[in-house]
Amino acid sequence: MAQPAQPISLHPRNPHYFLFRGKPTILITSGEHYGAVLNLDFDYVKYLDTLQRDGLNLTRTFTGAYIEPHGAFKITQNTLAPVHGRLICPWARSDTPGYANGGNKFDLNRWDEAYLKRLKDFVAQAGKRGVIVEMNLFCPFYEEAMWKLSPLNALNNVNGLGSVPCSDVYTLDKHGGLLDVQEKLVHKIVTDLRDFNNVYYEICNEPYFGGVTMEWQHHIAAVIEETEKSFLHRHLISQNIANGTAKVDKMHPAISIFNFHYANPPDAVAMNYPLNKAIGDNETGFKGTGDTHYRMEAWEFILAGGGLYNNLDYSFVVGHEDGTFAYPDTQPGGGSVALRRQLRALKEFIHSFDFLRMRPDNSVFKGLHPEDARTRALVEPGKQYAIYVFGGKRVKLTLEMPTGQYQAEWVNPLSGAVEKCETVSSSAGAVTLSSPPYETDIALRLRGHDT
Repeated sequence: MAQPAQPISLHPRNPHYFLFRGKPTILITSGEHYGAVLNLDFDYVKYLDTLQRDGLNLTRTFTGAYIEPHGAFKITQNTLAPVHGRLICPWARSDTPGYANGGNKFDLNRWDEAYLKRLKDFVAQAGKRGVIVEMNLFCPFYEEAMWKLSPLNALNNVNGLGSVPCSDVYTLDKHGGLLDVQEKLVHKIVTDLRDFNNVYYEICNEPYFGGVTMEWQHHIAAVIEETEKSFLHRHLISQNIANGTAKVDKMHPAISIFNFHYANPPDAVAMNYPLNKAIGDNETGFKGTGDTHYRMEAWEFILAGGGLYNNLDYSFVVGHEDGTFAYPDTQPGGGSVALRRQLRALKEFIHSFDFLRMRPDNSVFKGLHPEDARTRALVEPGKQYAIYVFGGKRVKLTLEMPTGQYQAEWVNPLSGAVEKCETVSSSAGAVTLSSPPYETDIALRLRGHDT
């Protein structure tokens, strides 16, 4: 019997990035709203085909312990809001009618084998397409409307468990008997996915809402660790830290990925870079429905030293699993065929470097016109420079660089096309470069001639 392959891991040469199937990897994607498995009407094979076609390599998915009502967060055709009777989750249905969103109540003592088969097939299909699955185990209940739909709520199960406020569900002392259910769920999913090399586990989506305690999060990390202690290989565990920016403290030793939401500007990377772990931006939104902000957020985050970027893409819905849904302007975020093309350009740009040798370093900028343009640089001094500029219509950069000759390529972030190519020389430790005209942003790839 063949041994399972090493799962995606932090790269031993530079743990800000990943090692996947023998290759240094940065995760960049624009994925659906986390219901690909739990929503029976969602064609996940078509969805994964789209990610592969668009050159992207990550998706998030929720277990079904949490779903959303129709209209939540003003999301149109929300994949996390399956229609009446179309939720599938880890727990089997009982013979007792009365689940709030259609069908029988759940039995928290029995697994739904059809769900587990669907989950494993989803991960397997993703693996065939080179797509990593972030398996998000839990999510807080932002409002009573979400809690009223959860199988963990006593109203929806036959086990008499979960007669607690929604803010007490993810605690070690007020959970109403749910902690044992949560532990068994983690053990079951981690055991069933043990042989997949394209999965890692996120403890809880946005645990800074809904009463989720740090002690509970660390306990779940320990359950994952304990479950895997006899496995040939162990999987990465991620923790969602904050919306925006925060400094990580109380770090659990089992955590390898620290994820943020809406991380713009990407100060979260700089604040936590000394941890020598992967820093991710794994949810975007609330900046309109256009592409520009989310493209800029992606480029800035990755060139600040981030290892993971996931745009939340509302163009993936039931019936439009190819990401072509024309959502209204009231949507809380974006996503489109065009944006995924732009993110592919970023993924190909960053993977064109030996990025394991590079570090974020904005001190290389010694002159900038226009002065209010935003800049990011990922650098191996004298060897390779990845630079991103947002703002203006044409930029002049003066960079601190060792004396020598360099090949400069100005790259269009919308298409990945090289707009201008030239050989430049650094003298007296500096070089000045002028970009071609651009609309909103431009990237620069610089390599020393001896590299």
